[in-house]
Amino acid sequence: MSIDADAHSGSLEHGTSVRDALDGAVTAIAAAGCQTPRLDAEVLLAHVLGVPRERLMIGSCAGAPERALRVSGPATRAFQEAVRRRAVEREPVAYIVGHRGFRRLQLAVDRRALVPRPETELLVEVGLGLPAGARVLDLATGCGAVALALKDERPDLHMSASDVSAGALELAAENGRRLQLEVRWLHADLLEGLEQLELDALLANLPYVAESERAQLAPEIRRHEPPEALFAGADGLSALRALAAQLAPRPELRFVALEVGAGQARTVAELVRAAGFDAIRFERDLARIQRVVIAERHT
Repeated sequence: MSIDADAHSGSLEHGTSVRDALDGAVTAIAAAGCQTPRLDAEVLLAHVLGVPRERLMIGSCAGAPERALRVSGPATRAFQEAVRRRAVEREPVAYIVGHRGFRRLQLAVDRRALVPRPETELLVEVGLGLPAGARVLDLATGCGAVALALKDERPDLHMSASDVSAGALELAAENGRRLQLEVRWLHADLLEGLEQLELDALLANLPYVAESERAQLAPEIRRHEPPEALFAGADGLSALRALAAQLAPRPELRFVALEVGAGQARTVAELVRAAGFDAIRFERDLARIQRVVIAERHT
């Protein structure tokens, strides 16, 4: 990537064009094996320049030189460092820029919690169908994505969220304060210590990756995201088994939705069935994987 330095960040008169800066970054990021080099480069450059990504399209338009952005000075160095982190370190773009969009929200993200995935929006969509005023727990909340999205779109819900990681919980609470969304944040390992918390529904994105799959994960995940939020024993089901065992003595908990890994849905369905849930269905993600197990208790 060749970007000439200049004295003024984002200068309109000097420095490298947006098009040239992006072309160099795309080449570097693609050579590293990243799957979306153009998107990654655009997000990083927009972040460095402090402009919406759409503004880059205007900035790279040869027919509108008077509106063209330039990359120069401190912006050059910042962009080079961001591209290095993406291409050499294989750091997730969300960690580099410090935020990730989820539903209607922009969430602060860092290494304290997983980067929110599109498939986890399925948990939110399931939660949107809960009865008015339901008391809901987002278990293993991470950066707070599910709890905050639900509170944003269904303010009538009484939302609580928990995590075993104190760091993740701090990040989630920071997001809640910034977004001014009221969620009760609880430090807990699964349901231990939450016996007095009155609940109608539980949503959870627990760790579900098998230890044997560690080497197969993309470097972005394997090197940078918190392993305690990813791995769950030899078959990836240890956390889900432990939760299922805690559901049986909670008869007031009538509704559970659990995100699971590919090929795990039927096994998890049997776990929650053994815990007393008698109506079970599945939601598929865009890849047609049975991604969420939904269980209700009618007896």
